[in-house]
Amino acid sequence: MRVLLLVLCLSFGALPAFAQDDDSPKINDPNLTVEVFAKGIPSSPTTMTFVGNDILILQKSDGQVRLIRDGVLQPTPVLDVPVASDAERGMLGIASSGSTVYVYFTESDRDHGKAIANHIYKYEWNGEKLINPVLIKELPSVNFYHNGGAMTIYNGQVYAVIGDNGNYGRLQNRESDDWRNDTSVILRVDPLGPYYAIGIRNSFGITVDPVTGSMWDTENGDDEYDEVNLVPENFNSGWIEIMGPAKNQTQIDSLPKYKNFVYSDPEFSWQKPVAPTGITFVKSDKMKGYQDSVFVGDCNNGNLYRFKLNSDRTGFDFKSPELADKVLNIGDPTDEILLGTGFGCMVDVEEGPDGFLYVVSLSNGAVYRILPTAVAEQAQSPVEPPSSMSIPYWYIMGAIIAIIAAGIVAFVYRRRASK
Repeated sequence: MRVLLLVLCLSFGALPAFAQDDDSPKINDPNLTVEVFAKGIPSSPTTMTFVGNDILILQKSDGQVRLIRDGVLQPTPVLDVPVASDAERGMLGIASSGSTVYVYFTESDRDHGKAIANHIYKYEWNGEKLINPVLIKELPSVNFYHNGGAMTIYNGQVYAVIGDNGNYGRLQNRESDDWRNDTSVILRVDPLGPYYAIGIRNSFGITVDPVTGSMWDTENGDDEYDEVNLVPENFNSGWIEIMGPAKNQTQIDSLPKYKNFVYSDPEFSWQKPVAPTGITFVKSDKMKGYQDSVFVGDCNNGNLYRFKLNSDRTGFDFKSPELADKVLNIGDPTDEILLGTGFGCMVDVEEGPDGFLYVVSLSNGAVYRILPTAVAEQAQSPVEPPSSMSIPYWYIMGAIIAIIAAGIVAFVYRRRASK
């Protein structure tokens, strides 16, 4: 079985040769602008979360969580833990709700040591440090690949995703007595709950639609068919038997039955893998025209995709006839879905508290911000001092009256003083 090219990116902090590191991303919509928000982030930054207006960002390879405040990477980590960092192990996921922060990482007894397990800890954020760790979930890390790590929070409940971690049993749609729990699943970790979805090869992105409350994920394929999925509760994504759309109903019916989990085709697939990662929505009216969209980043090409939702937000509407089958086949045009390029190995995309989009590039060691061009230009325009002609007439008249009054008071005072 082929390990995704994303392993190379996450292991060595570098892109494959065909996806060059480009520190100048481009946005295809002239109404939007991309700017560097923070740079110089070492040790392969992966996922981020907002705490107030600050950003907490993971450094995969050295076990650190760093603080970005006012666009500046602060010199001291807010958390430093020992991690196994080979391949897809390391600091893998972070999410927050208020001052509570969840961190998913491959714990080790020492930096770059042997993996103990994938652990999810709950911390308190005091404005400067992550404190008071509580281990809330242990997940397998038997193999260095398909460890997942993405998390999302909805209605105060925290969900995490983990890949197959090299296991092939019932949770991977195989009839087998040799299988491992807590692999290929999305599960609730706070409060602890049952599996939400199964049959996931590996994933670096889960999110919740702020309008419908529905969960979505990205999933990494093998030699073909990466996916974007709408993930209802008790969803079976089909791995290892199905990636991309099912060939026919017979293939679906042949999946082993596991509890009440039900398979459905992805909402979109790439025939040639792109290693999709972060996925998000925007709800702010500052991004007018994009509230009906799903944004997805990829690592192999440094692309940012925008998919337009249908009216009930359960799938996508495409104008291009080549995409009517919900698959980007080799040779199909990408103009309709390609929003941005040149981001390097993009590993996370989030809506910020200011209503704009933020993108993390592992290979560029940077966070980018995408905002309306008009807003960016207004922020860059120099502020000119007001001319005398712009002073309101009432302000001038008030000043004259004040001067006259002061003169009268001074005259009266002198007259009284001379008597």
